[in-house]
Amino acid sequence: MNAFTDAPSGRRLVVHCDGACVPNPGPGGWAATIKLMDGDQEISRTEVVGSEPAKTTNVRMEMSGAIGALRALPEDDGTPVAVFCDNQMVSRGMNEWLSGWIARGWRTAANKPVANPDLWQELAVLTTGRAVTWHWVKGHAGDPHNEEVDALANAAAAKAMRQAQAG
Repeated sequence: MNAFTDAPSGRRLVVHCDGACVPNPGPGGWAATIKLMDGDQEISRTEVVGSEPAKTTNVRMEMSGAIGALRALPEDDGTPVAVFCDNQMVSRGMNEWLSGWIARGWRTAANKPVANPDLWQELAVLTTGRAVTWHWVKGHAGDPHNEEVDALANAAAAKAMRQAQAG
């Protein structure tokens, strides 16, 4: 049970996001769903999908799914946002590591450059001042919301592969 998603009342935005590459690294796709909820009632729903026909990585596409969702959110009115993703790098990065990376000038605790700093920096900007919580869900484990964005991301990655082969 999750106190955030199982709340009986209150408006909140619930985001599910995912990314995929075919192969990894290779052309990629990402997807997210954004649901405005009031209690257990869905008020509105938005899907955002994107792709990258150039060579990219699964992690970059996972991060791009979160970025695409955050960019598509309505203007901040104080509504809390919960982001669910199946990539622990993204959820742990946002929950555990981000503040340390920023304090160390985008370097890890081992004093190595952070991978994908451009995307981490964008995530930091997009979440500044918003009430955003990050949650990891196990991928390919039957969560219908995760399975939905996984299918959308894989379709976007397949489209990117076709574009790359045609280009």
